Amino acid sequence: MSIRDWPEAERPRERLISQGAGALTDAELLALFLRSGLKGQDAVTLARSLLTEFGGLRSLLEAGYPRARRSRGLGASRYAQLQAALELARRHLGERLARGDVLACPEDTRRYLQARLRDLMQEVFTCLFLDNRNRVIACEELFRGTIDGASVHPREVVRRALDLNAAAVILAHNHPSGVAEPSRADEHITRRLVDALALVDVRVLDHIVVGDGESVSFAERGLL
Repeated sequence: MSIRDWPEAERPRERLISQGAGALTDAELLALFLRSGLKGQDAVTLARSLLTEFGGLRSLLEAGYPRARRSRGLGASRYAQLQAALELARRHLGERLARGDVLACPEDTRRYLQARLRDLMQEVFTCLFLDNRNRVIACEELFRGTIDGASVHPREVVRRALDLNAAAVILAHNHPSGVAEPSRADEHITRRLVDALALVDVRVLDHIVVGDGESVSFAERGLL
């Protein structure tokens, strides 16, 4: 049976319009991108099959093109659409962060950093540079390491803060292991950065460690 033959109240598109996107399952949301199924499968059934094959939505979205194109029901066009949707979501979070007051929207900050850093295979150290009203001037990747570490140089962070005339920074890095718990090395470099930036009157508001689906705030832990 085609989705068009379903009762109107059960169709994914109509439910999204009437109830909001949050009311739909992963399979129903994916079906809206697929738009059609295969012979003998409607779009929702195909979506469920793909989610089972890849082990979930995240694994599907993170799959590279060589892997995705081997799957019956994807192909270049659908793969491109899904990747475009994922990038739009990242950019949407980035724009919300850039337009607002970071301190007034800590969850937006966290969501943006998680979206930007969570799935990276290397450890990456990033800085949010803020003006004296705590608005974002720039978000920059400063250092990139191996799977288990990045060399962070306080002098370079200070230099970039001065270049941008920043009044404060939020530090962030990911743990490719997926465990967000800060290490002793994380605590040590944070203290060095706080001391170095204080010499030029730049405040460190937080250091956020991003893991797999979770993050840890140094400020919330009382580590700053």
